[in-house]
Amino acid sequence: MKELLEEVTLIARAAGEAIMEVYRGHIEVERKEDNSPLTVADLAANHVIQSNLKKLVPDLPVISEESATIDYEIRSTWRRYWLVDPLDGTREFIKRNDEFTVNIALVEEGRPTLGVVYAPALGLMYGGSKATGAIRQRGAAAPAPIQARPLDTANPVIAGSRSHAGEKMQAFLQNVSEDLAPPQLVSLGSSLKICLVAEGGADVYPRLGPTSEWDTAAAQAVLEHAGGSLVDVSGTPLRYNTKPSLLNPEFFARGRTPHAWHQYLA
Repeated sequence: MKELLEEVTLIARAAGEAIMEVYRGHIEVERKEDNSPLTVADLAANHVIQSNLKKLVPDLPVISEESATIDYEIRSTWRRYWLVDPLDGTREFIKRNDEFTVNIALVEEGRPTLGVVYAPALGLMYGGSKATGAIRQRGAAAPAPIQARPLDTANPVIAGSRSHAGEKMQAFLQNVSEDLAPPQLVSLGSSLKICLVAEGGADVYPRLGPTSEWDTAAAQAVLEHAGGSLVDVSGTPLRYNTKPSLLNPEFFARGRTPHAWHQYLA
């Protein structure tokens, strides 16, 4: 697992380089069928990742956001596969606020057992596996271990989406403030919110809107190996490739304390 994580980290860096080539120039935006944005950088990163993963483990299938058209009858037989988001946070990429990531996860029996989240514009690499625990690398510095923190009820910190905040989130924050204390809200894009919880910078990230499985798997691996958890509103850890739809339920990425955050939902 340690060697595999190192190889996947190199692939994420290569995809990041392809993304940054586009980022430094003119960004043209197309629209998918669901009206979500698509850029040349998404496609370039997807090509880099898929081709290199095939070289790394030739027989292991890949589900990617940019090629997620595989019938459930086929993928339901997969016990081990790669789950990839070549460019998570395309809206942040278009806004040029640097808060976008490359997400690569190894999923085994429905669980993300290895994950890499790379933010190329920030020079931040997160990784997680059983062999290494959760780690963070900034620039050329050596990787350092990270841990999710226990809940400080007097000073809760909540991570929120920079592009998807809404009324549900406002109600959640209000309910938290009435039970614990007025929370500090930290807004970020992409999988960086889950990684913020993993490194002890926030107590929870509530996702109260739609996401897809490729949005969360890599960061979930990092978070779980950091001592945190990513659970649905009933407290059940998210699992993957268990149904025809690749959409996730609403979830909480929470730190070391398994607090019942669902009680603050309106």
